[in-house]
Amino acid sequence: MSVVENSKIDRILAVDDTRDNLILVQTILESEGYEIDLASDGISALQKVEDSPPDLILLDVMMPGIDGYEVTRRIRNNPAINYIPILLITAFHESSVVEGLDAGADDFIRKPFDTDELLARVRSLLRLKHSLDEQRKMARQREDFVSRLTHDLRTPLVASDRMLDLFQQEAFCKISPEMKQAIAVMIRSNQNLMQMVNTLLEVYRFEAGKKTLNYESCNLKEIAQEVVSELTTLTNEKGITLKIDNSNIDNSAEKAGVVMGDPLELRRVLYNLVANAIKFTDNGGIEIRFFETNNHWLTIEIEDTGYGIAPEDQATIFERFRQGRNKRSGSGLGLHLSSRIVEAHEGTISLTSEVGKGSVFTVKLPKNT
Repeated sequence: MSVVENSKIDRILAVDDTRDNLILVQTILESEGYEIDLASDGISALQKVEDSPPDLILLDVMMPGIDGYEVTRRIRNNPAINYIPILLITAFHESSVVEGLDAGADDFIRKPFDTDELLARVRSLLRLKHSLDEQRKMARQREDFVSRLTHDLRTPLVASDRMLDLFQQEAFCKISPEMKQAIAVMIRSNQNLMQMVNTLLEVYRFEAGKKTLNYESCNLKEIAQEVVSELTTLTNEKGITLKIDNSNIDNSAEKAGVVMGDPLELRRVLYNLVANAIKFTDNGGIEIRFFETNNHWLTIEIEDTGYGIAPEDQATIFERFRQGRNKRSGSGLGLHLSSRIVEAHEGTISLTSEVGKGSVFTVKLPKNT
């Protein structure tokens, strides 16, 4: 089997304190076309891994200084080092194998080893490495594509939104009431699309690790009131109620309803949950309730009297692109983004629902006072 993958020769780092063992491994692997680097102790091996990460590490267990187990642990615990397969070489039996695998090694081979077995294990681990590298590459390409796509979509959406607004204001000419109504529909559709694009962009920022939260003191009672004020027009149009219940917290306390967090992101969570409840509620209403537990946790419940969510959908409701069975279900991104934001604040989000009776979304956030 060729060791060249996409014109790249695989590099293998062999680590052993016995020079004869290193020369033997080097001879076997170089004859197969691999590029070999050598290290005679754990410290120098770790330095080589940091300076120029290999595609595979062959690591002797018993070495002076730090042994192969500790080298493995340090590599696995270093977030700056991408995944590298580690093949342990040991003269011991089951106990050392268990310890090595628990430390993070991928495979093992016992001394004295058979050449064909060594090469087979090396090929197997390198296939794994190539597969994972390709997955990471595809993920990076996907993130770049989504970032570029959302940026390119936002520009014409913003422009069309401004132009439609000018039409509605009759900046160019007088228009009929029927035309104004049609333009209003186009504006709402345009804004919905803009919200989907923004949500998609935020999801991929979180997943790419490029999202930075700006922590400060957030009064979620005030944020909830802002959200209610913004969405009241929608509830009035549908003839349903939208109210806040603060009776379960000490409103006289200075930090009642206050948490440490990113106010814009937490506002996004409340807006998503309340807007979602409005979308699926035709009768009754939505209530936002606040609770505090021992001054350590703030709990927010958003309850609606809508259609409810089927039991088979509840388990996956927070997963990305998971749409409900209701015909009004959207892209499946809003709830996923809300869960990512809550988790980033070290909180939890959960759901209880009964079809035909409504749903309750519960957000629990640490107050960090």
